[in-house]
Order: sequence, then C-alpha cells, then structure tokens
Amino acid sequence: MSSVFLLGNQCSLDGLFVSKKAMSWYASRQYCRDRGGDLVIIKSIEKQVSLFSERAWIGLSDIVSEGNLTWVDNSPLNQGFWFEGEPNDEDGNEDCVEIMAFSSILDNWNDLPCSSKRKGICSLPQTSPMVKDQTKH
Repeated sequence: MSSVFLLGNQCSLDGLFVSKKAMSWYASRQYCRDRGGDLVIIKSIEKQVSLFSERAWIGLSDIVSEGNLTWVDNSPLNQGFWFEGEPNDEDGNEDCVEIMAFSSILDNWNDLPCSSKRKGICSLPQTSPMVKDQTKH
C-alpha cells in the first residue's frame, strides 16, 4: 500500500517531502517538525533506494554522543549505507549525515558538519492526517 503526501505544490510517496531550500541540519529538522514530521529515518534497503536525487540531510547524527550514531527518534543505527571511507568525522567536526545522490544508490551516506547547508528529507508519521492513502484515489 502506497501513500501520498500533499503540501502546497509538494507531493511524494509514503509521507516523504523535501525542504525547498538548503539549511543546516538543525534548521532542516525544525522545518520538518514545523510541518508535523521529522528528518527521514532509513532502516531498510527499500527506503534507501526510494530516496532523493540530490544531496540532502537525513535524520541520523552523533550529536548526543560522538561515534554513537542515532536516529532522530533516538533509535540506534543498525544498518548503514555509507560511502567508502565514511563516516570519518573529518577534523572532528562531522556529526550529521547526508545522502549523496551522485554516488551509488546504496552506499551514499556521508558525515558532515551540521552547519553545512543541504535540503532536508522529511517524513510524516503514517498516522498524520496529511498522509493520504493512494489506494483510495
């Protein structure tokens, strides 16, 4: 069963939508939360391969505890899709994670300073009234 999310002129499957402008990880997360969601959590190959065509923030970081990557719902990272050599915490300042669409569809995560500017991939809970069941259309 697929769902579609509608917000203004943005539309995507399964309650996913993307911010219109590049922001820090924190600002991107707030953008998502202001709209009833949060940065996307990727816990399956299916979700990983369904995502975005440019560099964007996902809901993964080690802000709370260096080297301990957790999702925005505080769940631990169990499976990652890292670009070769990542995460590397370059200069001891890379605590947030982006998806890099220009590399492999599976191995394209990169840790980055949270102040870097990227669009954010947001996800609404399936219980949100903004997520509509596409099978009813």
